Amino acid sequence: MENEFLMMNCSCCSGKLYQDCCEPFHSKKEFPKTAEELMRSRYAAFAIPNGEYLWKTTLPNKRKFHDKSELEAWGKENTWTKLEIINSSEKEVEFKAYFTDKFGKENIHHELSTFKKVDKKWYYVSGKFLD
Repeated sequence: MENEFLMMNCSCCSGKLYQDCCEPFHSKKEFPKTAEELMRSRYAAFAIPNGEYLWKTTLPNKRKFHDKSELEAWGKENTWTKLEIINSSEKEVEFKAYFTDKFGKENIHHELSTFKKVDKKWYYVSGKFLD
């Protein structure tokens, strides 16, 4: 079953297979090289879900504001259907995450996320919700 998942298209909508896209980040074989790669891998981590990855890729001094089990639960209770990158710069990514909640309602999470590179690794810092 796990090998089948590796051969599926990555949920981050890159057009690549999961094994060639976000899996190396989730399995800690590699670390994202850009803020956008980290953002995509975090979206995929919600889709799987992988709360540990989401927490570990949050800037260490911001982790106290996040809970691994809550991150995982939010990923688990929703069906993640599409990621759309609106704009991406070195340290910010504007995106729309499309998902269906546990009540069957379709939603769009529109956010401008800020990232920071520390010791050659990118981390999520914060996000601003947009309309």
